[in-house]
Amino acid sequence: MFRWQRSTATASYPAELLPRARGMVVVTGQNKVSATPDDAMSSSDAEDDFQEPATPTATQAGQALPLLPQQFPEVVPLNVGGMFFTTRLSTLRRYEDTMLAAMFSGRHYIPTDAEGRYFIDRDGTYFGDILNFLRSGDLPPRERVRSVYKEAQYYSIGPLLDNLEDIQPLKGEKVRQAFLGLMPYYKDHLERIIEIAKLRAMQRKARFAKLKVCVFKEEMPITPYECPHFNSLRFERSESETKLFEHHCEVDVSFGPWEAVADVYDLLHCIVTDLSARGITVDHQCIGVCDKHLINHYYCKRPIYEFKITWW
Repeated sequence: MFRWQRSTATASYPAELLPRARGMVVVTGQNKVSATPDDAMSSSDAEDDFQEPATPTATQAGQALPLLPQQFPEVVPLNVGGMFFTTRLSTLRRYEDTMLAAMFSGRHYIPTDAEGRYFIDRDGTYFGDILNFLRSGDLPPRERVRSVYKEAQYYSIGPLLDNLEDIQPLKGEKVRQAFLGLMPYYKDHLERIIEIAKLRAMQRKARFAKLKVCVFKEEMPITPYECPHFNSLRFERSESETKLFEHHCEVDVSFGPWEAVADVYDLLHCIVTDLSARGITVDHQCIGVCDKHLINHYYCKRPIYEFKITWW
């Protein structure tokens, strides 16, 4: 009695009505097993006849992808985004903890172009500066520092990043960011300026939009009437007096206060610089002060600036 049956329906047919077994060849790996109609069919034979094809061997798979590790020549031709370079393998492996060292370690497969150059799918405009640093420690000229810095980040070249951060303009940028770090909502306020200006220009179908921005360094209001009282009140205020001075100027966006040597004009410079870096044309001018009456002879003297954002 067979342990394996195709279905219960076929088992009930008379033997003479059942089709005769045909010759069958099953390939498993590299060994071939054949069965003929004359062989007696046991339960184990039936199970063997219906085994799934084996996984392709390493030799077969090697026809699709090369086997690791990949070997590299001493002099390596490179195609970086369509730009051609040639360098020594030791140059690419100069610093172990970099992407280039890992790529050309032999542990990863690097495709080649039709000419046999190893292909890196990255813009190669500043790759020459990367190679110059790996070869001899040369740094790019100032006008290319920011762009090379981005490439050094991509290739994870820590020594180059450290060197670039220690020269202008990145060194000055670190100082500027330390100042901007005093205002945790600085980037959010920039986004708000852009969004308000865009909506107003679209609503009015205009080339530009204007909005009011308050930039103030000191929290306390300034009064031209009694400065001595202002100074004493600033440092000796009760909780109830503090609430009397709390207010919001009638502006679109407000920056401040902060405690640093940098003043209002320094922050205005930062705002304009960051907006311009995003391709936005911006002009600004002071149009007065808030001048809101707070209590007694105290008035808010925070400066108000008009920002003009031109879209085209």
